[in-house]
Amino acid sequence: MEYHKDRFDDFSVLIFKGEKLIAVLPANKVGDTLHSHQGLTYGGMVTHKALKFNEVLEVFKLLLQFLEDHNILYLNIKSLPSIYASGPDSQLAYLMFLLNASVVRRDALSVIDYNFMPESISSNRKRGFKKGQSHNLVVKEESSLENFWTAILIPNLKAQHNVKPVHTLEEMTLLQSHFPNNIRQFNVYKGDTIVAGTTIFETKNVAHAQYISANSDKQELGSLDVLFQYLIHTVFKDKLFFDFGTSNVNNGLNINKGLLYWKESFGARMIVQDFYSVSTKNHELLNSVFI
Repeated sequence: MEYHKDRFDDFSVLIFKGEKLIAVLPANKVGDTLHSHQGLTYGGMVTHKALKFNEVLEVFKLLLQFLEDHNILYLNIKSLPSIYASGPDSQLAYLMFLLNASVVRRDALSVIDYNFMPESISSNRKRGFKKGQSHNLVVKEESSLENFWTAILIPNLKAQHNVKPVHTLEEMTLLQSHFPNNIRQFNVYKGDTIVAGTTIFETKNVAHAQYISANSDKQELGSLDVLFQYLIHTVFKDKLFFDFGTSNVNNGLNINKGLLYWKESFGARMIVQDFYSVSTKNHELLNSVFI
């Protein structure tokens, strides 16, 4: 989180049992509310894998008491999408139920589960892939992010939405230098000209397309079809999941229909990530859970 620490008022919490660290909540503070860190896409509370539920409950109660003592009235916490969990991971959802928390946002992720892959891709994707082959498009993995950022991503976001990427090139380059095996760049070329690309965040079980962009000729060239056919069926075919990310706007209340259709045409289907808000004073509700 250090690469963009200037954007947030950090208030991360460490919880110990004696001298042993057993839980971490990366977090930032805004007014009287603590957010599980807004600079992390999937950051929630991380607990030691040996903890049983009664211990997790005590950890969460202690956290809420600590926040209340520091005049923080609300905790906004995001769940971890199930595909990123290393084991059973529904404890947070149950705790939120016990604490009368509200679901304040629900994002819909488009995910390919390799155990339930369609037998064939959609006819649209097949046509796009054939176009790419006819134009002799080539996919290359490159160590540098610069060509994609400067020639494709930044111009496209400026032209289409008048925005900049969430990460600057400098921030992403720094992040990649710390995680060179987990942040990978794949670009598509027509001759010597870059026409599309994607930045992949790779974990043990998941390949996540963090940024996807192509030039204005993408429909004619089939550049994204060539790119994702290669990534899904060759580079990451041994993963459990391929994550296209969300197609949401307006805190999950609306979906970009065309974008969702495009992702689903590769075989992706929906999973959700919930965002909760809980009053810190509600820690008292955890006193009488066990009978």
